[in-house]
Amino acid sequence: MITLSHIHKVFNQGEPSQVTALEDVSLNISPRTFTVIVGSNGSGKTTLLNVIAGALYPSSGSVAFDDQDVTRLAEHRRSRWIARVFQNPLSGTAPELSILDNFRLASLRTTHKGLRIGVGEAFRLRVKERIATLGMGLEGKIDQPMGTLSGGQRQALTLLMSVMDHTEILLLDEPTAALDPHSAALIMRTADQIARDFQLTTILITHNLKDAHTYGARLIQMAEGHIIRDLDADAKARLSLTDLFDWFS
Repeated sequence: MITLSHIHKVFNQGEPSQVTALEDVSLNISPRTFTVIVGSNGSGKTTLLNVIAGALYPSSGSVAFDDQDVTRLAEHRRSRWIARVFQNPLSGTAPELSILDNFRLASLRTTHKGLRIGVGEAFRLRVKERIATLGMGLEGKIDQPMGTLSGGQRQALTLLMSVMDHTEILLLDEPTAALDPHSAALIMRTADQIARDFQLTTILITHNLKDAHTYGARLIQMAEGHIIRDLDADAKARLSLTDLFDWFS
């Protein structure tokens, strides 16, 4: 369970440029659910994701995972629970390293610093089998530098790398915004399948209203730092794509 209680986030507090990005936001997200958050630019959705990830600390309020207070826990410490896929495909991988080495780094993400995971044949086979599920033909190119791949290929591999550990929470921060339509569709199908297969607590931020309508069970709309709509699975199932577009008209 992710529990946000009375979250406020103020930037440049006390200065003429002060901005309130989140105002008294409380939210419970159940384990192994897929929640989609939509909203216009400046609505607070990315700030909310950053507060969950630990990239930002709230000005006030609390964040808890399974009743454990993580409000002031650093982002790298939260990585034991969280994997995050960003908008820019370049953000989630090391371009100069091979695909295999990128997967090795992903496997070390939540491991104690004193431990090391080798890249023996068993690990190579595991990586190749995982990559083969994409159907992109990359399983035979695992020694190729990651930087030689397309944005869509890198984003797909980033999704796979996110579940190399015992991740519980998957944060998808507009993961298709920089991709062409074909690659974007592949990424969303892959993300949905990974969320189901690994029973992840998944939060997707998107500007793509079709994806917001298609994926996830719960739909939240934000505006001016507030949650203004929160639809459960039944209510979302009754929502038409036209209705969703009307929210932003």
